Amino acid sequence: MQQNTWINEALELKSQGLSGRKIAKILGKSKSRVNEVISKLYFNSGVSFKGETKGPKILFFDVELAPILGHVWRLFDQNVGLNQIESDWYLLSFCAKWAHSDEIYYFDQSKQENIEDDYLLLLELWKLLNEADIVVGHNSKRFDTRKANSRFILNGIPKPSTYRQIDTLEIAKRQFGFTSNKLEYLTDKLCTHNKKLSHGKFAGHLLWAECLKGNQEAWKEMKEYNIADVLSLEELYNVLSSWDNNLPNLDVYVDEILDMSEWEEDGFHYSNLGKYKKYRNKITGQQKRSRVNLLPKEKKDSLLSNIV
Repeated sequence: MQQNTWINEALELKSQGLSGRKIAKILGKSKSRVNEVISKLYFNSGVSFKGETKGPKILFFDVELAPILGHVWRLFDQNVGLNQIESDWYLLSFCAKWAHSDEIYYFDQSKQENIEDDYLLLLELWKLLNEADIVVGHNSKRFDTRKANSRFILNGIPKPSTYRQIDTLEIAKRQFGFTSNKLEYLTDKLCTHNKKLSHGKFAGHLLWAECLKGNQEAWKEMKEYNIADVLSLEELYNVLSSWDNNLPNLDVYVDEILDMSEWEEDGFHYSNLGKYKKYRNKITGQQKRSRVNLLPKEKKDSLLSNIV
């Protein structure tokens, strides 16, 4: 069998949901060799970014995981030992979307012969994260990106290219005092076009349980649920971002001199050692300041700094 032939066949079998172990057995190759080849082809498969050409590549994303299944003897205050775990968690699905693009990326395990083999799903997520300059999620710093990284390393997939993270949960906690900081509450109160969906036919944990059983109706609801999370996340980010001064400066990603037509002068900003022109965005209300200290040299030289 020629090399290109077996590689193409391996990719075809993987797209049909077969595990690396089964593909290796069919093609007479080692499992590690099959996974290595598939990984390299995916990692070098070119870009999929389809957002604006100017500015950073901002990716909104959300992952859904299979639950850990184990043996317990009671419902409350239960400690589960490692030897009580019957099956560990893995990636069930994910949705992602680039800023300034209408295209939605959704992948799941609904067609996989072995639902616990999330290798192909991880490669799709890796490609998107690897291209991103900035990744946005809700509670993503503590959950989504850490979970993705865990599955990457467990499957021998290298670390994606470094990206910066924006977590809308952190913005909500840092700037406001909402009754709840959950995505469901925030998008219901603040978003007008997209809101986090409530579960339909399969309420709560039942949705995950039915997906594990292969219920295609449940998988359809999971897709709608996952996509709505990302669309509402993007709208929530657009609402909250102008309130937070700790976010990355997106202007540094633009090579050209900035267009200041959307900004108007709005008084001055004072630091302990400087005076700067302050600007407000006419559309978003976001505030920024100039980097030029307006104080005369003699004044700057005479200022004393606090001892901290």
